[in-house]
Amino acid sequence: MWAAPAQASREASRSGGVGEAGAGRGGEIRVVRALCTYVGVKGAKGAADAAIARVAANQHGVVSLDQLEAAGIGRRGRELRVAADRLHRIHRGVYAVGHTGLSRHGIWMAAVLAYHPDGVLSHSSAAALWGLLPSPSLCHVMVPGRAGHRRRKGIELHHTVILGTSERTRKNNIPVTDPSRTLRDLRRTASRKVYARALRQAEYLGLPIDAVLEPDHTRSELEARFLGILRRHRVPAPHVNVRVGGHLVDFVWADARLVVELDGYRSHRTRSAFEADRTRDVALKLRGYEVVRLTWRQVVNEPRAVADLVRRLLRRHQLHLRA
Repeated sequence: MWAAPAQASREASRSGGVGEAGAGRGGEIRVVRALCTYVGVKGAKGAADAAIARVAANQHGVVSLDQLEAAGIGRRGRELRVAADRLHRIHRGVYAVGHTGLSRHGIWMAAVLAYHPDGVLSHSSAAALWGLLPSPSLCHVMVPGRAGHRRRKGIELHHTVILGTSERTRKNNIPVTDPSRTLRDLRRTASRKVYARALRQAEYLGLPIDAVLEPDHTRSELEARFLGILRRHRVPAPHVNVRVGGHLVDFVWADARLVVELDGYRSHRTRSAFEADRTRDVALKLRGYEVVRLTWRQVVNEPRAVADLVRRLLRRHQLHLRA
């Protein structure tokens, strides 16, 4: 049995606290390490509890039924520990060790353990773990096969016919679909806007993704909107976010010597940003480029006018070449 679990929790709280307020693994690890310290002095009777505490420390504070049984804690032992608030049932067959204040990672790990050994974090939850999207309200878990898994509260279960070993990996020790599979699942289930945002973020973070996912190299929603306008109005495609003379530009038509920069208010409102933009414009002009700046309002509210403007500028260059 664990010795003084309440005292261990108080000790961990004094060293930094636990739970979602900490927004990370620190609280969970402090609690289970404190429990390890206390049970370590109890000899053989505490060996099973110490083993479980160590497992929980590597799993964001949660353990599975199989792991409890492997440590020698059977049904009666679980019941005693639950009654003493040493184990806390999160899902059927999944327990938090020592406290219920799980972080987001702990909640995700518990959801995956609920479908151990086949389950992996997937869809928008996997995207959140990879840093592509905000965390959804439900935990999304994927399992291979069409049936045989009971649905659980707080978990959105997805079935798949094929989940290759190359599509499964771990991040922060949580089983999860790899970035490419995550994006493919989002492409089927999320809105085009959400998928595009996740794809841009994956590219920005440098995550390994399949070439067939066709990243558009944009860095913001405004850039993606502008590129969409060009496609819809059949304007020749530019190069996106490339360097011209050492300066990173949003869009460039190299043959037409035309650069388009998008000025979102948030990133261009400061004096330093204003001056840096003008310095870059002069440098590009000296290289023979015409620089056109468009605002968020123009791109969002006047898409046809924006497309016509770019088309006229490109046509003017063609007429100049013929002359």
